[in-house]
Amino acid sequence: MIARLKGTLIEKSPSRLLVDVGGVGYDVLVPLSTFYTLGEAGSGVTLRVHTHVREDVIALYGFGSALEQDLFERLIAISGVGPKLALAVLSGIEPKELVAAVQQTDVARLTRIPGVGRKTAERITLELRDRLPAIAELPTAGGAIVEESHGSVRDDVISALVNLGYQRPAVEKAVERVLKSSDAPDGFEEALRQALRHLSR
Repeated sequence: MIARLKGTLIEKSPSRLLVDVGGVGYDVLVPLSTFYTLGEAGSGVTLRVHTHVREDVIALYGFGSALEQDLFERLIAISGVGPKLALAVLSGIEPKELVAAVQQTDVARLTRIPGVGRKTAERITLELRDRLPAIAELPTAGGAIVEESHGSVRDDVISALVNLGYQRPAVEKAVERVLKSSDAPDGFEEALRQALRHLSR
């Protein structure tokens, strides 16, 4: 079982990475909370890994912190929550917010995540409430922001959010609001983070 990968980031998108480790490329699925902390392609990367084995596939899920991995593994232990949905949960809400939502039984907050219905949200809060990991400090994103045109950023952010399951009209509205704000972000990652905040309100 692969538990950790340390190598060079070859490609990255909001949901998956290609990591070169000694000449072997690993395809790793990641939540947005991990994606935000990564550098650009060509930079070094270290990931905690959950290896998920099924009859027809072996999938690697990567995380930038112990808290993210812990939450992921607790989520997939819940009946009806598979790795894909667990990744969607961690992409739709920051890890510390998830802990707070579970502690406060905030079902409404969880149902704003694409793919999470009311019954699933209630099951998550019920089953995780007494088994939450300690909240640890998460690493913050580092590295220089690459300047991009608003048009390119807009299209990329909309595409990423629609692929995560959000409805296009709501996505377009949130992205427009972010890019037209007085402190509009120049980079894709910060624009994505801010648009997600708008969608979760």
